[in-house]
Amino acid sequence: MARQLLHIVTEEEAGMRLDAALAFSGCYPSRNAAAKRIENGAVFLNGQTSQKRTPVQAGDTVVYEEYVEQDIVALYGQEIPLDIRYEDDEIIVIAKQRGLICHPSHNHADQTLVNALIHRYGHQNLAHVQGEDRPGIVHRLDGDTSGLMICAKDDEAGDAMQFAIRMKNVDRRYLALVHGMIAADTGEIDAPIARNHKTGSTMRISGDASAREALTSFRVLERFEAGNRDDGYTLVECKLFTGRTHQIRVHMQYIHHCIVGDPLYGSHGPHAQLKLDRQFLHSYRLGFAHPSTGEYLEFTDYLPDDLQAALDKLDDRSIGRTPAGEEVMAALQAASEAGGLLTREEPDAHTES
Repeated sequence: MARQLLHIVTEEEAGMRLDAALAFSGCYPSRNAAAKRIENGAVFLNGQTSQKRTPVQAGDTVVYEEYVEQDIVALYGQEIPLDIRYEDDEIIVIAKQRGLICHPSHNHADQTLVNALIHRYGHQNLAHVQGEDRPGIVHRLDGDTSGLMICAKDDEAGDAMQFAIRMKNVDRRYLALVHGMIAADTGEIDAPIARNHKTGSTMRISGDASAREALTSFRVLERFEAGNRDDGYTLVECKLFTGRTHQIRVHMQYIHHCIVGDPLYGSHGPHAQLKLDRQFLHSYRLGFAHPSTGEYLEFTDYLPDDLQAALDKLDDRSIGRTPAGEEVMAALQAASEAGGLLTREEPDAHTES
């Protein structure tokens, strides 16, 4: 674990953004480096996690993890298929395939979405709001989570989309098949998430100061009765109001309904995984106002073949769809027939789940 150090904000730094102040003071070598640590929950302003844009005042205390130089990952383009559902001069909406990591790292140097974007558009024609090493990336999906995500071609559009996500103005919904039968038709999970320092690769629900707000709501779509080797299943739609690492996976584990096929947070035996070798989690709907025109765009993606096959195995065990399930399944069918292309609607046509 990195050492934690203390910095007291000086008069010269007063009024600066938190990330800018940390770079100015030499705590981190650049504003991008500071921003990444802030976003990862490794910086505490007056004892609390904060946003990188938060202004600081003289005398504020900042506890931060010391900077450790990471291995430099060379960025280059690679011809990797991209399923593009929408594109203009500012943004791109793609349906990410399972197994595609969003950006290179020291232990996954290439064959990522970033490599694909650089190959198609060029490094200089992509937004760098997540840092120079993550061109085009606005938000992320786990490697084995499939579905819709937004990329940006310039920093203005990227900043606008990131702000919309922070303000909870982007409608992000996922389909998840979980173990066990959830009794309530709707629910909300409001539980802060922090990194599990015992493993380094997983997250956990925590009351620690380093934990970050995490809010997920869900609607039950369909329930499936228990079998000889499982305790039944529930198909749910999860809506993200925050975007923490592994958020839906951690939250569903927290309420004792792990996602089917989840290798990190699941605890059921192999026979209960419906022959899936990845988590049943798919980003199936995105809705947002275009960053420059304000036009409301909505996309619905159909289930990939492996997830649909797992669901088909449960057909004869269904104990009925909810009204929300009928609505969502009709939308998935329409999306399949339309090839996942966008629809345009007025923003006030959308209600919270």
